[in-house]
Amino acid sequence: MSIASRLAELGVVLPDAPAPAANYVPFVKSGSTLYVSGQISSDANGLVTGKLGADMEIADGAAAARLCAISLLAQVKAACDGDIERLSRVVKLTGFVNSTADFTEQPKVINGASDFLVEALGPAGRHSRSAVSAASLPMGVAVEIEGIFEIK
Repeated sequence: MSIASRLAELGVVLPDAPAPAANYVPFVKSGSTLYVSGQISSDANGLVTGKLGADMEIADGAAAARLCAISLLAQVKAACDGDIERLSRVVKLTGFVNSTADFTEQPKVINGASDFLVEALGPAGRHSRSAVSAASLPMGVAVEIEGIFEIK
């Protein structure tokens, strides 16, 4: 099954790739490796903000991480000239969770992205990963995730 078909089956429409918020590029291609800059948690209603361990629950953080994964795929599609089928596999994610000093469930939050990518891409969505705490993130967002992908 194609990636586009699987996304449609999941009810996911990739948005336009978000523009950079500062002086950087959204992705860099080096051979068959694609490095995608950090994507922050946002949806059609705007930024998804909050701090895990204070005013946000794990399930809400995982939903924010899923949104980051969708934005990552949007960047991959843009980097591949609109052809998401050029995505071969997810290599690595690094997830940052806006959380309190005593919050220790960052992996459960970033699972929102990891679980979605495996659901959408099957075995090609399995990846290595880091999930770390951040005292704060840009614009108060709950989650930011960067990714490394292999493309055709």
